[in-house]
Amino acid sequence: MAAVMEAAEPPQRQPGTPAVEELELALLLEALVQCYGYDFRGHERAVLRHKLAAVMVRLGARTLSSLQDLVLHDHGAMAAVLRALHVPPAALFDDAPEVAQLRAVLGACLHGAALPKVWLADCAGAMQAWTLAILLREQQLDGRTEIFATVPSDEQLAEAQDASVALADLPALQENYVRCGGQGALLGHLLVQGERATLLPQLRSRITWAQYNLVTDASCNEFQLIVCRRALPDFGPMLRRRVLRLFHDSLAPFGALGLDRPFDADDPLAASYQPLLPQLPWYRRTA
Repeated sequence: MAAVMEAAEPPQRQPGTPAVEELELALLLEALVQCYGYDFRGHERAVLRHKLAAVMVRLGARTLSSLQDLVLHDHGAMAAVLRALHVPPAALFDDAPEVAQLRAVLGACLHGAALPKVWLADCAGAMQAWTLAILLREQQLDGRTEIFATVPSDEQLAEAQDASVALADLPALQENYVRCGGQGALLGHLLVQGERATLLPQLRSRITWAQYNLVTDASCNEFQLIVCRRALPDFGPMLRRRVLRLFHDSLAPFGALGLDRPFDADDPLAASYQPLLPQLPWYRRTA
């Protein structure tokens, strides 16, 4: 009689001692820098471990060392790790609090500028940029405002530039839009092409996409508004201070800055800003 074969269970993650796991994590992060140029060494260790644990299960890696081996020799594994560690992609109007805050500050910080520029730093993909473009159109700011949306990898850049949404998803996206205070039909801001839709050409033309590394790159322009609310929570203290200095050097006088949380009390930059919204981390540069 033939033996009954049991289905193989996926390999389980094997935890090591904290010291060994810390060494494995450091070596993995060093491999990402040396081989691919992506530097996560200044990110919060707890956040990195949480994100990597999910990737390890998905790739069948028992340890961080085995994950490092996959990253070094398997392009698909490397791409999966980078996708997990970067800001996850947004959906259209998926963050009602952020949309409400943008509605409150866009006019105040952009109407006075002749050709305002907005920087979505470490942008959460095309849908975050499309959301902003639609908000600018609603406030009659789209014709003269340029959005600079930067992402850290070539893959994310290609995905953002080629993005579209399925028509089947429009009812759910319309609900998001209404929940975020939108009036009328979201479809009025989109161009239908077959079974998919893209942002209207006149709105897409106001978005400039670029690959940009917040960890290593210098200031690239002067902006009237900088928004970085989704990536900053992953940054450790030293990296956070470096990035906030970068934003300060890139922000025009009286420009606005949208953060994930208030300035630390001991941050020397805090004296250069005044709150734009009560109890929320949106600021106007005053010095």
